[in-house]
Amino acid sequence: MDIFDVLTLIGGLSLFLFGMNIMGEALERRAGGSLRTLLSKLTTKKLMGLFTGLAVTAVIQSSSATTVMVVGFVNSGLMTLKQAINVIMGANIGTTVTAWILSLAGIESGNIFVKLLKPTSFTPILAALGIIFYMTSSSKKKDTGTILLGFATLMFGMDTMSDAVAGLAEVEGFRNMFILFKNPILGVLVGAVLTAIIQSSSASVGILQALAATGHVSYSAAIPIIMGQNIGTCITAILSSFGTNKNAKRAALVHLFFNIIGTITLLIVFTIIKEILNPVILDEAASLFGIAVAHSAFNIICTIILYPMSGFLERLVNKLVPNSETKETMPEIDDRLLLTPSVALEYCHKLAVEMANTSAAALKKSLEAFDNYTDEIAADIRKIEGKTDHYEDVLGTYLVKLSGRPVSEQESVEIAKLLKVIGDFERISDHSVNLIESLEELREKNIEFSDSAQADLNTIFAAVIEILDSSLESFINNNLDAAAKVEPLEEIIDNLKEKMRMRHITRLQKGNCTIEAGFIWSDLLTNLERTSDHCSNIAGCIFDVAHNNMNIHESLREVRNNSPEYREMYEAYKKKYALGQI
Repeated sequence: MDIFDVLTLIGGLSLFLFGMNIMGEALERRAGGSLRTLLSKLTTKKLMGLFTGLAVTAVIQSSSATTVMVVGFVNSGLMTLKQAINVIMGANIGTTVTAWILSLAGIESGNIFVKLLKPTSFTPILAALGIIFYMTSSSKKKDTGTILLGFATLMFGMDTMSDAVAGLAEVEGFRNMFILFKNPILGVLVGAVLTAIIQSSSASVGILQALAATGHVSYSAAIPIIMGQNIGTCITAILSSFGTNKNAKRAALVHLFFNIIGTITLLIVFTIIKEILNPVILDEAASLFGIAVAHSAFNIICTIILYPMSGFLERLVNKLVPNSETKETMPEIDDRLLLTPSVALEYCHKLAVEMANTSAAALKKSLEAFDNYTDEIAADIRKIEGKTDHYEDVLGTYLVKLSGRPVSEQESVEIAKLLKVIGDFERISDHSVNLIESLEELREKNIEFSDSAQADLNTIFAAVIEILDSSLESFINNNLDAAAKVEPLEEIIDNLKEKMRMRHITRLQKGNCTIEAGFIWSDLLTNLERTSDHCSNIAGCIFDVAHNNMNIHESLREVRNNSPEYREMYEAYKKKYALGQI
């Protein structure tokens, strides 16, 4: 083996890792919606968690990436530690899929149909199809093309590595090295270190399969290396847990202990079998298929052994990372979720819903305070408004980051929608503070509205609460029927504002009100009317997304001018929120 073979090996390894990476990313984008649904339906049932981890890892081709995602989910509160343990176990099985795909490269037969199963036989066709899809299509078909190109690159890299190391078969030092690796402990260490360096057990198993193509890697050397690879893959999750909360650190430790306990247990069994029974197969040259079988068997047996012990693992990491008293923390989003944009978007939507509910609660509290004011209620409203500001900062920053990731066209629209509505929800909470400030001014100056003015105020309060509830329902559940109720009610509130201003002037002329009260009255009406405007923006955005039209003003004009349902609802609301006699 000369320097050119070494360079070829490095080039093949680079192509192999690159192909695996872009194929995994494209698979995740292609499965985005399904992956998001899968995770959103995750329950505390152990078996469901196990299959979730298996399925996700089989899609993205990396248990390290899955575990890093899990650490991010736990850190963000998207997943409990109990759920995470089962997902991590499933991820260890899912990561064996890559080895099975690569094992097809080792098929040898004169039968034409068997030859067709070899990836090298159909890789050029897949590459050709991939480049056609990639260059001539958009959205999902382009992702499909990237998947095919990634797979072709991966297999070409694997084939290049195998050719580069073929010369090692004649090198005595290489043969002696793998004789040395027959020491199980040394084999485990080598596998762990190699995997820790490249941070992917799937890739390190692929490298082992390429070396096995020389015919000088025995099963007695390969099996301990495979065991070590499962420990080395934990380094990614451990590194990703730095700076996270306690539960996220525990999730990373579960991954580590799962693999360490499984490796120690099966290494003892392997050593006993080797020393006492010394089966002939251990001295035979490992095939690509045999390594895939050993990799799957090891991970499946580990899971079978430790599956009933998930409770023990949870107690163990809880003792190692004990709880401590912590103050209430503001919502944050873990950057690790960016590894899976579809799931990150789902979590952003979850936080946006929390923000929406928080904002609506602040507005309703401020209206209720007009009948039952306390300093505690006012302080609580200001606290909620500060929390809503934080929601907007966190979500806005994160959504901008997410928009720069590879996302589908539908997900890109969802990101734009969230960026629009969070600003409206933040402004609604601002108006809740403005309303409470007006109320405090009334109390400080000992001003009371007349019975007629208070009745008018109660009418517009009720209309604002209804429009707020409808816009909230339209956003949270993507309810177009609720969204349709918003615009006619917004027009009613606009009219109420103008009528109530004129009625104030009438009361002023009759001596039933004061100019000083009128200034506060005007501020109240302005804040209520602007709240309804933001509700209209939210509902309009829901309509825009549903009709693939992000021009909200055009949508609202269309609704007002060409909808008989709109006029019908408008007339109904006009009767419902009619003002009484002055």
